[in-house]
Amino acid sequence: MSAFLDQFSEAMAFLKQYPLLELVFYLLLSILVAFIVRALLTGLITNMARKTSTMLDDQLVVTFQGPVVVAIVAFGFYQGLKICFPQLGSWQIPIRGFLSSIVIVAWMGATLRYVQFLIDHTATQAKYKVLQPRTQPLFRIVTKAVIFLAAAYFIIIAWDLNITGWLASAGVVGIAVGFAAKDSLANLISGIFIIADGPYQIGNYIVMEDGLRGRVTDIGIRSTRMLTRDDVEVIIPNAVIGNTRIVNQSGGPNEYFRMRVSVGVAYGSDIDQVRGLLEEAAEAEPLVLKEPAARVRLRSFGDSSLDFELLAWVENPERLGMAMDKLLTFIYKSFRDNGVEIPFPKRDVYLHKVEDKKIVEALLEAPSNDSAIAIAPADQKPQRGSTL
Repeated sequence: MSAFLDQFSEAMAFLKQYPLLELVFYLLLSILVAFIVRALLTGLITNMARKTSTMLDDQLVVTFQGPVVVAIVAFGFYQGLKICFPQLGSWQIPIRGFLSSIVIVAWMGATLRYVQFLIDHTATQAKYKVLQPRTQPLFRIVTKAVIFLAAAYFIIIAWDLNITGWLASAGVVGIAVGFAAKDSLANLISGIFIIADGPYQIGNYIVMEDGLRGRVTDIGIRSTRMLTRDDVEVIIPNAVIGNTRIVNQSGGPNEYFRMRVSVGVAYGSDIDQVRGLLEEAAEAEPLVLKEPAARVRLRSFGDSSLDFELLAWVENPERLGMAMDKLLTFIYKSFRDNGVEIPFPKRDVYLHKVEDKKIVEALLEAPSNDSAIAIAPADQKPQRGSTL
């Protein structure tokens, strides 16, 4: 062992006479150490990763092998430079900055690849609502921006640059961009929360607070698309949806939707007969579900009618209009055929004699319009066009 150490000391003393050869020696030594460390870490971590069911740790080993080698080689080369050329002087900072930049770029590339793999892997898991295939581009862009900014910051530090002025300028630019793109940012943030919270899904039938209704066809980062019953696609910014009330008629344990048909019948009608006719109408209509069964309720005693309500279920909200039309048609015909009266407002007009001729003349000379009532004397027939 002592003989080997003596030979090694003689070799190093010889290399001291030739700094470039000594530098090459340190470079080769750092490469050797890097590959030994890589082999040890790879073997150790690979054996540990095999014991897990996920591919995240296996991908971690594969991705960061290269940056580890680059970091060790760059460090060894820099230390060799300081040993071989102790009088670097003003060249020390540029050389250190250059080598550090290579290491930072290598780690940045590996981090980008691993983060993209992590995003793709997480998006396939159903338990994560925020990360979905449609939101992957957004998360890719955000992570890339964060990693690039972090790498740029460390490179600036490695070159010993003063970034105070840059940060001040970046702050001003950020404020300006924030004000200019506040609506777009609001839509993006609202889109993320909509996907995370899941108030509605693609295919749900929703009703906006202003009465707009339709089936959701797409939920994007910036907007939500809805197809109305007129087959018109409406694009709604997510910021608008995030600040308004939404009724999800497809929500709940199923998509069944209950319709309410209000019917008034005249006082004196047979209540049991009315119940039977309404139940018969629900039973005869194919669009009305048999389970849950339809129900009839007497709701109130109105001013001129007994107010009934037929509660029936349809398969989905889109069939509400058609089912309502068919039910009302059937109920009207059924009531007509069975003598059930549907009350409606009635008004009686009475004519009185007017003896005062001055009043009659004033009324006859009044300008004619749709709401005026022309009253004729008792011995005079109303003229054509007069309203009684």
